[in-house]
Amino acid sequence: MLLSRKPNHADRGGVVEQDNVAEPAAAGIPAPSRQSLRGLDWFIFFLADVQTGFGPFIAVYLTTQKWTQVEIGLVLSIGGIVALIGQMPGGAIIDAAKSERLVAALAIATIGACALAYAAMPIFPVVVTAATLHAMASCVLGPAIAAISLGLVGPLAIGERLGRNARFASLGNGVAAAVMGTAGYLLSSHSVFLVTFLLVIPTLIALSRIRENEIDIRRCHGEMPPEAADRGDPNIWHLIRQRPLIVFALSVLLLQLANAAMMPLMASAVTARSSQWATVLVAFCIVVPQAIVALLSPTVGRKAQAWGRRPLLLIGFGALAIRGLLFATVRDPYLLVLVQVFDGITAAVFAVMIPLIVADVAFGSGHFNLAQGIVGTATGIGASLSTVLGGYVSDKFGNATAFIGLSGVAAAGLLLIFFVMPETRRTGLIATKEMAG
Repeated sequence: MLLSRKPNHADRGGVVEQDNVAEPAAAGIPAPSRQSLRGLDWFIFFLADVQTGFGPFIAVYLTTQKWTQVEIGLVLSIGGIVALIGQMPGGAIIDAAKSERLVAALAIATIGACALAYAAMPIFPVVVTAATLHAMASCVLGPAIAAISLGLVGPLAIGERLGRNARFASLGNGVAAAVMGTAGYLLSSHSVFLVTFLLVIPTLIALSRIRENEIDIRRCHGEMPPEAADRGDPNIWHLIRQRPLIVFALSVLLLQLANAAMMPLMASAVTARSSQWATVLVAFCIVVPQAIVALLSPTVGRKAQAWGRRPLLLIGFGALAIRGLLFATVRDPYLLVLVQVFDGITAAVFAVMIPLIVADVAFGSGHFNLAQGIVGTATGIGASLSTVLGGYVSDKFGNATAFIGLSGVAAAGLLLIFFVMPETRRTGLIATKEMAG
């Protein structure tokens, strides 16, 4: 249980502190049970499985259905544009929702229907509609997971919870990639979407295990309890103008601008140097970061509260900059797999830090999920620009120059965090029911 709290806030050296503190559980809302916390674990695991089915398997499947690369690219682009535009509306929907579980369930059911549509009728109008609906559903699922997590454990325990979320998402991605890759190889590319559809069932079952009465709806939206002396400013424009949110969104844009193009460029380089083993090496380059994320994410969540957010952000950007420089200089394709350890470090840091810092900044505003949408939009813009610019520089000046340029962007993000980004951690004496595991 959370102990009683004195709403004594002070800004000390950029750290917003709460003394003697942890937010009391709202009247009539019990502390999260082991069942709810385990339900959240498995919900995230199976949801990652479901989402994996819409990754590179789409291009493979549509190619087997005699689609042209132009048609495939158009479908993927439409999905990407909808996902980018939908980030802020998706967050606003979650902030307005009375039940995050219900919104998440509807989104998952929609994704399941989309998977079935891909498998049943791979014709252009159906596939475009399915890609659009899938992108729209995905825009609410990310905020919904963070909101449910925050509603269950509260703002002072959210760091460790987010670390656990990242671990189960990483495990789900790895398992799903192996299962779907095997199904596609042994059966057909068509079977991947049938597996995706079937995985919707355990996902919904896991979601149902999270008890609705244990989710504090105010905390889901980043609101303060009615009895709090300082309830924060609910004005949206006040939130949008906050310096930490603006700086952090810009830093996330730089992160994606530096990161998104690295893996495709590295895969091309590996294929050029060792075409025989390229597929295996690229697979290992994907698996290694996932393993690192699963291993480190809970530790990142704990250290975020002990050390603060800025040191971990610096580590994440530093690892990304080093990775870019190593990609530019390492020639042995087998050593490139080891370089991917740095990708795992960066991914583990930001999988936890992005929703955690947003929760810090939006604390008391009631617009936590809208703030997630703002940062999600920055993520999409950075990733979109990265692949275009990285590919252009690689074609004109070579892969080494492209990797050095991407490393320089990561270094710019590191400097932005070091010199401009304030610490957002909220500290306090917290006693919570031990989280499961």
